[in-house]
Amino acid sequence: MFSFNDLSVEPIINACGTVTRLGGSPLRPEALDAYQQASLLAVPLEELQTAVSKQLAHWTGAEAGIITSGAAAALTLGAAAILAGNDPARMECLPHTESMPNEFIISRDQRSGYDHAVRASGASLHEVGLNEVVSGAGVRRTETWEYESAISDKTAGILYVYTDDSAPNLDEVVALGKQHGIPILIDAAGELPPPSNLKKLIKSGANLVAFSGGKAIGGPQATGLLLGQKQLVGSALLQMLDMDDHPQLWNPILSDKSELQGMPRHGIGRGFKVSKESIMALMAAINCFLNEDNSQRMAILAGILSDIQTTLEEAGISSQLVWSDRETVPKLQIPTRAAFEVCQNLRSHSPRVFVGHGLLDQGILTINAIALREHQVNSLSQALINCVQSE
Repeated sequence: MFSFNDLSVEPIINACGTVTRLGGSPLRPEALDAYQQASLLAVPLEELQTAVSKQLAHWTGAEAGIITSGAAAALTLGAAAILAGNDPARMECLPHTESMPNEFIISRDQRSGYDHAVRASGASLHEVGLNEVVSGAGVRRTETWEYESAISDKTAGILYVYTDDSAPNLDEVVALGKQHGIPILIDAAGELPPPSNLKKLIKSGANLVAFSGGKAIGGPQATGLLLGQKQLVGSALLQMLDMDDHPQLWNPILSDKSELQGMPRHGIGRGFKVSKESIMALMAAINCFLNEDNSQRMAILAGILSDIQTTLEEAGISSQLVWSDRETVPKLQIPTRAAFEVCQNLRSHSPRVFVGHGLLDQGILTINAIALREHQVNSLSQALINCVQSE
């Protein structure tokens, strides 16, 4: 066996969560078994993705769905599908979009580095609204009328980044999109759990929704989901698949061949190919995710954090368990006087520990237990004591 040690790479204790830069979530055993079994057989990937689409539709209520190589890939493919539709000539052009509607309207306070995934398709983002809350200049956020005022003949779609407190309300934006015939692409990469969001966001009427497969679902890190309208999902699949076949033999299943001018060539998503092993591993993980008691899973994580909190209190270190919704991931917050220094010392500790750094500028370390292994809990607690007490 070839290991991390053979490369002189030291594994860490991941107390940060299912973040990509630390390798995502631990892979479910069922997913690992499915990966291994799939590796022993060969299947046509278009047929596999089509069969997967039917199962995802059954699980989520979407018209169709495909497995992608991550949520970012799902966003690029989703945007490409909206830009090109079933037009092979447009597919061939991407990411050059000068000859077609290419603007996606987005709220200014939903912009982030992750929207590069949409821009990679050739889309241009048209910002609306003012970030008054963040700038301390007011209380209003982006409003629906601002989306409507930005619609023009250049508009291709609307990009909506979903969180519990996204504004304006998703239903309002979806209704606006339907009124004007503008597709809605939702970035919901990290919005699982709760599992109910899979159906909730599809039920909203949005045309496409992107989720990560390597976070709470527990699938391979480099997997994601693109769910939604069958025609658009079919276009996304065409722009990802290996298209090196004879047109006479080609028989697309998820797309309607009669609606295509011809057989597309390799599309913009060709570099986002997903292996049969990853597809089956994610499907196994989703099956587990949907059939487990999520509230019980979250309660177990809260129990782990509570034990860590007790250990810290015995050492004179205060902390706060934050868990407002029993269906979402609990977190432990530890206030410190020198948060950045403590965080760096934890990364240099033996064993190395990575904690959540989103609140460091407020003097708070964040502990997320979703990626922790049972045998790491005591080592994590001791590392926190050592580094916080030495600040």
